[in-house]
Order: sequence, then structure tokens, then C-alpha cells
Amino acid sequence: MIDNKDSQTVPTLYEWAGGMETFEKLTDVFYKKVLEDALLEPVFKHMSAQHQLHVAHFIAEVFGGPTMYSTEEGSHFKMIQKHFSRHLTEQHRKRWVGLLIESADEINLPDDPEFRSAFMAYIEWGTRIAVLNSNAVELDMNPNEPMPKWGWGVPGKPYLP
Repeated sequence: MIDNKDSQTVPTLYEWAGGMETFEKLTDVFYKKVLEDALLEPVFKHMSAQHQLHVAHFIAEVFGGPTMYSTEEGSHFKMIQKHFSRHLTEQHRKRWVGLLIESADEINLPDDPEFRSAFMAYIEWGTRIAVLNSNAVELDMNPNEPMPKWGWGVPGKPYLP
């Protein structure tokens, strides 16, 4: 459990998880599972060799890590565009989430309730948006919309009873 006595020392979700190496390992393990999955493999089989690295950088930035994705690889709008017209289903989403959780457990991503709650909240939010945008007729989104920022439930602080 996180010691919340000094709010100035509360780590970001990115730091708590273990930094960029952790997110890159997570997406490496995860996308190996995806490419072996009968439901998801057809959706992802044509991804570039850099896809999993971009996803690692995206999630890391959302969780308070360096801005590698938004300054060097894309933007939130570009990530949303990648899902447009992919026609993802709830079944795809649930499988994707399930494999990501398996991968998180496999690499020993922190499993304390505060971290996993924040992690799962973002994964649920992000995957549901991906499904909606993948089935949208048109994207009605500001191309300059900032990257989402995810924290402990209260900006900069974990919720601890």
C-alpha cells in the first residue's frame, strides 16, 4: 500500500509500475498472446513491427511517463484514428482486456488494489472508446485534443481509506 503521509512523494502510476521497461515488457508479452489468439490475430496480424512499442509508449505517457508518444510517435487523435473503421466488437474488447490482465500478472505488474484499480479503470475506459470509434461513421474529435492523463483516482493522489 502507498504511504500517503507526504503527498509530494506520491509516485505516478508510471513510476509505481516500474517505468518504461515495464510497459515495453508488458506490451511485448501481451502482443505475443494476441498474435496467437484466434479472435484477435486477424485484427492485429498486419500491425507494424513498431506497434507494440508505440502502445507501450502511449500507455506509459497516459500513466505519467515521458511524452515519447505525443512528441515523437503521434497524438491522442492519431491513436483514435487507428481504430476507426476496424469494426471491433465487445467480444474483441473483452478478449483484449483478458489477455492484457494475464500479461500484467505474468510480468508481475504491481498487484496492489490501488494500482490495479487505476490500471483497470484506464483499460476499461480506453478499450470502450476504441470499440465506439472503430464502429463510428465519422470521427467528431478535435485533432488537437491532449493525451489523456490517468492517476490514482484523485489528481496526483491515490485514494486510500
